Amino acid sequence: MIEVINTIQIPVSQLVPNNGQIDGIPKNPRFIRNDRFEKLVKSIQDNPEFLGARELIVHKQGEKYIVLCGNMRYRASKELNIDQLPCKVIPEYFSLEQIKAIIIKDNISFGSDDMEALANEWDVVDLADWGMEFNSFVNDNKNNDSIDYSDKNEEYDITDFENQKYTIKLEFTEEDYNFVKDKIQQLNQSAEKILYDALISL
Repeated sequence: MIEVINTIQIPVSQLVPNNGQIDGIPKNPRFIRNDRFEKLVKSIQDNPEFLGARELIVHKQGEKYIVLCGNMRYRASKELNIDQLPCKVIPEYFSLEQIKAIIIKDNISFGSDDMEALANEWDVVDLADWGMEFNSFVNDNKNNDSIDYSDKNEEYDITDFENQKYTIKLEFTEEDYNFVKDKIQQLNQSAEKILYDALISL
């Protein structure tokens, strides 16, 4: 049976970030860019109930609690002058290996986003406000095969555009994404056709 760790409310004044204070536990490996941090602050401000659904995971050390998981949410909450946060306190008997595994696994996303479903069934503006990054354009082919265009010197037969599909990933900042989206709308062509024309001109 899986052990359930109860949630308690802890004053923010008793919480401290993980800077490596626990012997054998490295400091928090996560960081956040300024623009992403601002989005996180806004997201919590708009939907503070999120904090109740996603508690911090902490380790008691003396009179303080070290934030093991949720350091960015902790920082954003301090920015918003939130006075207490829901937390799960790691039991004393957990081993260092168990604690380290929890820290890393809490930040890993094992799944992948269905970009087509997100584009068709969710509001893109809401997604952006909630902090989702649109950092790639993906066009999957029928057979899940892909062609890597990173080496421009290698020749590929892309003359049969109508009958072939390729997987191509482009990294965008949010600003780049919005710029490209606007340009595609102005050109009144599909993104695939625009990308195809660009590739054959290389």
